[in-house]
Amino acid sequence: MYIGVDLGGTNIKVGVFDAELNLLGKNSKTTQADMGPKIVVERIAEAVNELANQHGTGLEAVKAVGIGAPGPSDISVGLIVAAPNLPLFRNVPLRDMLSKELNKPVVFENDANAACWGEFVCGAGKGVEDMVFFTLGTGIGGGVVSNGKLVHGFHDGAAELGHIIIYPDGRVCGCGQRGCAEAYASASSTGRRATEMIAVGRKSSLKAVFDEKGEVTSRDVFEHYARRDELAKEIAEDTAKALGLLCINVLHVTEPQRIVFSGGMIAAGDLLLSRIQYYFDKYIWTLKKEAVDICFATLGEDAGIRGAAALAKEQP
Repeated sequence: MYIGVDLGGTNIKVGVFDAELNLLGKNSKTTQADMGPKIVVERIAEAVNELANQHGTGLEAVKAVGIGAPGPSDISVGLIVAAPNLPLFRNVPLRDMLSKELNKPVVFENDANAACWGEFVCGAGKGVEDMVFFTLGTGIGGGVVSNGKLVHGFHDGAAELGHIIIYPDGRVCGCGQRGCAEAYASASSTGRRATEMIAVGRKSSLKAVFDEKGEVTSRDVFEHYARRDELAKEIAEDTAKALGLLCINVLHVTEPQRIVFSGGMIAAGDLLLSRIQYYFDKYIWTLKKEAVDICFATLGEDAGIRGAAALAKEQP
């Protein structure tokens, strides 16, 4: 058996898989990040032990554990350098701490890369060798597979795709740059832009949502776009345009066969995907016809644990 762990600021998700990477079971625990790295590692180990006992003979049947962790990391030594949602995690040797706690080999990866690898191996990326992966959430996470391998970069900082600048001198991004795709097209920024417009008096059916909740979410935007609200349409189209431009930029860097979008915002379905494709087709060069397939992920919330388990399986 193989274990996949997805470490988040709020929850720890754990899955157990057989040799063919079929999901046998999963569970989760609250992270309790404010208790510090030692307690978090103990909670991961508890979740792993519980799951292994439920679906086998305990840790004895587990060959290796993979973990996807947030924030800038040193992949080669399994170190979390820093993580916005884990404020007490600074230069934490998570791989070795968890390996010692479980007495099992542990494979460490960035969480977005782990989810990317899950989709590549078991989901929307099956059958291709070159893929780009985006997750649309609070920010825009990314992963790149080139010639069948994850791209990490010189200091393991590759695939920060949400911070590709698409509008120079544009909106301020949380990273400190201006004009990042993340500042326009993440789920959070999509809702935030709508909230800002309502707050300054723009007419919209979204005003009722704003009055009730004090904010507008990306889900609200696409629901009201489907009802032909003009402001919702404007916001949604700007989001799709930013993502279309982002697809063009990554295509010219890595030439993927498939570009995969994941995250809660893909619940908008074809209303979002068709408009991303529209702007991609509108702005892509005319030198040659591009054959890239732009699609949605298929594994949902299991991508991270599945990818982590797949990476664990691949270790010698």
